[in-house]
Amino acid sequence: MPSSVKVLGPARPSGASMAPQARCCSPAAVQRWLPILAWLPDYSLQWLKMDLIAGLSVGLTVIPQALAYAEVAGLPPQYGLYSAFMGCFVYFFLGTSRDVTLGPTAIMSLLVSFYTFHEPAYAVLLAFLSGCIQLAMGVLRLGFLLDFISCPVIKGFTSAATITIGFGQIKNLLGLQDIPRQFFLQVYQIFRKVGETRVGDAVLGLVCMVLLLVLRLMRDHVPPVHPEMPPGVRLSHGLVWTATTARNALVVSFAALVAYSFEVTGYQPFVLTGQTAEGLPPVRIPSFSVTTANGTVSFTEMVQDMGAGLAVVPLVGLLESIAVAKSFASQSNYRIDANQELLAIGLTNVLGSLVSSYPVTGSFGRTAVNAQSGVCTPAGGLVTGVLVLLSLDHLTSLFCYVPKSALAAVVITAVAPLFDTGVFATLWRVKSTCPRPSVTYSCMHVCTHVLDLCPTAFQDPGGLDLLPLSVTFLLCFWEVQYGILAGTLVSALILLHSVARPKLQVSEGPVLVLQPASGLHFPAVEALREAIRTRALEASPPRCAVLECTHVCSIDYTVVLGLEELVGDFHRHGVTLAFVGLQVPVLRVLLSADLKGVQYFSTLEEAEKYLRQEPGTQPYNVSEDSVPEHKIALLKA
Repeated sequence: MPSSVKVLGPARPSGASMAPQARCCSPAAVQRWLPILAWLPDYSLQWLKMDLIAGLSVGLTVIPQALAYAEVAGLPPQYGLYSAFMGCFVYFFLGTSRDVTLGPTAIMSLLVSFYTFHEPAYAVLLAFLSGCIQLAMGVLRLGFLLDFISCPVIKGFTSAATITIGFGQIKNLLGLQDIPRQFFLQVYQIFRKVGETRVGDAVLGLVCMVLLLVLRLMRDHVPPVHPEMPPGVRLSHGLVWTATTARNALVVSFAALVAYSFEVTGYQPFVLTGQTAEGLPPVRIPSFSVTTANGTVSFTEMVQDMGAGLAVVPLVGLLESIAVAKSFASQSNYRIDANQELLAIGLTNVLGSLVSSYPVTGSFGRTAVNAQSGVCTPAGGLVTGVLVLLSLDHLTSLFCYVPKSALAAVVITAVAPLFDTGVFATLWRVKSTCPRPSVTYSCMHVCTHVLDLCPTAFQDPGGLDLLPLSVTFLLCFWEVQYGILAGTLVSALILLHSVARPKLQVSEGPVLVLQPASGLHFPAVEALREAIRTRALEASPPRCAVLECTHVCSIDYTVVLGLEELVGDFHRHGVTLAFVGLQVPVLRVLLSADLKGVQYFSTLEEAEKYLRQEPGTQPYNVSEDSVPEHKIALLKA
């Protein structure tokens, strides 16, 4: 596999850094909007060979998974396949990652089941509206908003969704009927009806799970191929690799063959998928109204029925897809453009709705298969898409023999790795060993961004990061949107607490030195003023103090007013508050505000010497005439 691909070439800037770009119609701008232009001119036969292998591998994985995920979404099986090919073609033109594959996933299918009431028209309309929202976010370059959803929230949601999806397939694994889809009722009814288990489905489902696990272990432990190996060994290695990579297709085909054998004898011990609509999906715009037994449901009523799903589905879709892309980009040492990924997934959902697709996103499992197969460019997706279309056109008549217990085994083994059993222990260890009271990792799937939180009111070494995770995890069993919203709010409150109550380092000595450990913003000014007053002015006698501002890179007008009042408090008590380490942005604000009476020094030693009334040192006042020459140059720059 090539070590690098031109599509990923030089790192593309994102967000605000793209502002000073060339004209929108310049070659660089066109290449940024159509990443295919960056790698297609250098496409080679070697890349074609690797992309063919990877595309076939992913295609053999996605076909059985698509059938299984349609069951999770509460839709007929063909809708899984309808959702599995459009992303392959769109990402070929717009994708910035060579590894990512777009299509139906377990988590997205679960969300679709929550908000579309098992009605295909709702699912297709949800795909269209979600795609429009995602496209708008991409055009407006709002990808940075996803950084505000912390890793504990994502982990909590993913873990809860894994349990919900896995447990939701137990009914199919055991052949139980009339089980509700609401999680708590589902748990109750499964335990209540466990005596009605169909032996045939249970045995076949467990056999399929064992086979899938064995084939996966074989894949993980197959030694790498070396050029010096004999041809026979390399051939056997290739056969094993093919069988283990296409394990879903092999196991489902095996189960369908067993079910067909029983069907020929006239006895069927399994619950089958049933008749699947044959042929390719018609190309048509989504239905903006739906006719039911109770009358016609208008577009406005459909939107109201989907409710929070119009926010949750596009958001989770973006999170899942960009997290997958960033994860594999970091492993392979290339960069992706998050805003371009928003455009790709948004256009996929909009165009997919024209062929009856429900909302899709990046699949972690199939992306892993893609990467392990040695894919070189997004062209591998073309092979996958064509394979799905061929299966729709020629194989749908055979899908009716696929037992539901086999598809349940595929789903359970696919989602089981998503449950991160070590996240609780990891968060506790991070909290316990971190020199600061808290560290929250802000990311999508892999923790990529660190926010240092220093709440003085929370000293429990394990509690803060576990709190949003636990809140999200528990509430997602009730309603997904409540879990995500509550977890995000808890994370935001923790972040805001660090802004409103920055840690204050205090050095006692002949002169009191106080150093804010982070920036100063308007919520923090009263707490800072009270802390300084308590330590310096309420002492007997009142003491001079130095405010060390090295870590303060910006202030706002509320902080300026607070500092002015604080300086006045010191003046009324006959003592001095001196400032050290004022950075240029802070000086600009102080000069603009025309703050009187502020004295600052270049170094802490000068301030302490002055406050001890030793000769030879004079403070700078906040006026342009007294600013040091090197800072005047910076201020005027």
